[in-house]
Amino acid sequence: MLSELLNLDVDLLFVQEIWRGEDEDQFAILQSTSRFSGEFVELSPCTRVTEESGGRGWHPIHGLLSGDRGLYFDTYTALSEARTKRRDGARGAASGSWGIALLTTLPIRGMAVEYLPQLRRDKTRRAIIIANCEFEGRPITAVAIHGAHLSHGSLKQYRFVNRRLNELSEHNPVVIAGDFNCWRPLLRLVLPGWRSAVRARTWPAWRPHSQIDHILLRGSWNTTKGRSVHNGSDHRALSVELDLA
Repeated sequence: MLSELLNLDVDLLFVQEIWRGEDEDQFAILQSTSRFSGEFVELSPCTRVTEESGGRGWHPIHGLLSGDRGLYFDTYTALSEARTKRRDGARGAASGSWGIALLTTLPIRGMAVEYLPQLRRDKTRRAIIIANCEFEGRPITAVAIHGAHLSHGSLKQYRFVNRRLNELSEHNPVVIAGDFNCWRPLLRLVLPGWRSAVRARTWPAWRPHSQIDHILLRGSWNTTKGRSVHNGSDHRALSVELDLA
């Protein structure tokens, strides 16, 4: 997946489920082999299993059916006895941080992290990364997000995000992007006044039937060449060209 990201000629890169661990530091790789600078936020410490997970990577194809995704979180919710035994007995297990990142080639004027209300059923602590950047000589705000699942109560978090984004969009054009784990019609109810930069199915990557990843805009943006990209993940990435009116 990293090679596909590095091949994208982009100024803003919003990355979800990025890994920083003993075995591999994906954020450091992106920074060291590209023009990007930015911020990583740990959403949860966890254990990643790369062997005996039903596939060559940490996210086996059968994981959607078996629940074995190769990642084990026990910071905010306890693992079941079966999953604890599976984790402790696995080969190729490494400890690390699972989180989100916002990287950019644009001049950064400020970067902030804001944590969202904790959900009782969520296995991680969610956060947004807010970057104030300069684009075409004008100030803009970029926001990275990885939302919880609807079954965990993510709409409560999106109402919090909506209040915060309303404050941001009073000053600059804003783009928020990431994996929302939410369909567009429902998202429009909790994030009113935002428009989609790309309409394309993103999940699952091998035969997508739903769009749960979004690039949302507010302000004087023009958009062209919006598309989805199969980049080796279980979600398809979204790409769009933006300029300011």
